[in-house]
Amino acid sequence: MFEIFLGIRYLKAKRKQAFISIITIISALGVMMGVMALVVVLSVMNGFRADMMSKILGVNSHLLIMSYGGPFEGYQKVEKIISGMDGIVASTPFISSQVMFNNSGNVTGAIFWGINPETAGSVVDLKTMIKRGSLESLRRTADGVPAIIIGCELAKQTDSDIGDIVTVISPEGKLTPMGRIPNTRQFKVSGIFDSGMYEYDASMVYVSLEEAQDFLALGNRVSGLRVKIRNVFESEKVSAAVQEKLGHSFLTKDWKAMNKSLFAALKLEKYTMFVILAMIVMVGALNIISTLVMVVMEKTRDVAILRAMGASKKSIMSIFMLQGLLVGVVGTIAGILSGLGICELLAKYKFIDLDPSVYYIQKLPVLVEAGDVWVVSLAAVMISFLATIYPSWYASRMNPVEVIRYE
Repeated sequence: MFEIFLGIRYLKAKRKQAFISIITIISALGVMMGVMALVVVLSVMNGFRADMMSKILGVNSHLLIMSYGGPFEGYQKVEKIISGMDGIVASTPFISSQVMFNNSGNVTGAIFWGINPETAGSVVDLKTMIKRGSLESLRRTADGVPAIIIGCELAKQTDSDIGDIVTVISPEGKLTPMGRIPNTRQFKVSGIFDSGMYEYDASMVYVSLEEAQDFLALGNRVSGLRVKIRNVFESEKVSAAVQEKLGHSFLTKDWKAMNKSLFAALKLEKYTMFVILAMIVMVGALNIISTLVMVVMEKTRDVAILRAMGASKKSIMSIFMLQGLLVGVVGTIAGILSGLGICELLAKYKFIDLDPSVYYIQKLPVLVEAGDVWVVSLAAVMISFLATIYPSWYASRMNPVEVIRYE
């Protein structure tokens, strides 16, 4: 095909006006920078979302089962009902309440979790998060003082360490002849966990289920069940099935519903950044238009001769479209390669630190998804292709007789 031959030859040829060659290089660089920025930003946002998801699911369960009436008895019966359902892997009872945490006058609010040390590890990744101590330490008591596991940030805020005796205060309190008074109990710190999420590490404490029931005067009641699902992305389906199985007296919440606003914001931000950064590719495409317009003006005589020799309007249009498209493809390939290179450096060396109290994480995560790379590549090539249409159409409309007469 002579169109391809001429398109490449025009692109490589030494021009009378060197400025056209400079504009061509700037066009390719513009496309490259846009594609590179898109690949890096989308990969960082994918990494942030995946890291957030792994940390949230490491602390929280895939599914929560609670009663509309508050704490309930007979959770073993509920466990038996759901144990044979499709998609459910394991379950464990829990108690949750808000308390005050005090160590030597350092007071802060905390989320008080009562868990079963024997089954909690099969539902959430507490064992891997505990950096000092162990989950099994919750079963032990020292001199009648029950054990408690706290987050690393909470330990820093209250100057707590392994072996310290801390005080937990329940605002709900207990009834006495003098009225309702706050309930207090001492615990011994037996472990410190690090989930990587500042919000969790600064506010969560864990005790055994029996100690939580006794401290909050719940008897044999629990707040609900935490459930692990085989496929986390089918949580809505499993949640609906469990809700139907248990009836309307129980409430089910999956991890997507509990973190709906967070992941919706991340998804919207990803689309917004794609649109904004695609503008950079469009800048490169505008440069392609200006390059082709100047090339058409320079090659007016060549176009007229080709038309006189029998080349069709479609062939003339194809020559300049291929020339502009080649600039876009070169810029796209260079942008993809440079973007992937930057992502590799970010993932390997992790040299960008973040404030965990603001961004929930300490290092900038990167996750390259093949789908995003393909979408960025196709979008860049499509924008470059659209940029070639008008100059190529203008070249194909030239009257060879008029051009040869005056040239």
